[in-house]
Amino acid sequence: MTIDIHAFIFDLDGVITDTAEFHYLAWKRLADEEGIPFTRQDNEALRGVSRRESLDRLLKGRSIDEATAQAWMQRKNDYYIASLNDITLANVLPGALNLLDEARRAGIRIGLASASKNAQFVLEKLSIIDRFDAIGDGYSVVNTKPAPDLFIWTAGRLDVSPPQAVIFEDSEAGIAAALTGGFWTVGIGHASVDKAHVLLPDLSEARAAAILAALRTTSE
Repeated sequence: MTIDIHAFIFDLDGVITDTAEFHYLAWKRLADEEGIPFTRQDNEALRGVSRRESLDRLLKGRSIDEATAQAWMQRKNDYYIASLNDITLANVLPGALNLLDEARRAGIRIGLASASKNAQFVLEKLSIIDRFDAIGDGYSVVNTKPAPDLFIWTAGRLDVSPPQAVIFEDSEAGIAAALTGGFWTVGIGHASVDKAHVLLPDLSEARAAAILAALRTTSE
């Protein structure tokens, strides 16, 4: 199979920066206030999914009305946003900037596809928003991961088809979405992403040419 890659599309949390701890602390604060047991292990099930799906998983079958659900999600988001006030370029994960810049020099278009509705805000705080040619976030599509819609939407903004793009993801839901959509995939850091075409512990040593070579080997 011939590989003709024109775009790299990145998830945000756990790939470009690690705000997972901020998300956990915000959900934990909400859960504690509402008397809902919530552990770090519970938090793992929230990786890569939308805010609404995260709330549903946190509730574990508990029923609340829609107005309460909206209020709780807003409260959680307020806690999360407050925790982001001090992040800077230093919070970009090792190797991410180098890979973004290296890919751009090679003529590869760069996209972001994050279920987070705060993705643009985070990129602005990190001072790297200008490195992305297209940004898909929680406002871009109705069906978020594990549906492939967000990746397809972002690929469209980059003017590439799914087989011309590589998705970088650290969540099982993200890899599942990318594979369903017909994209090439790089799984980052977690055992749950073992269905990806290429696996990396992180981006610290990631090189665009090496990733493309590994994908070609996988396709043979």
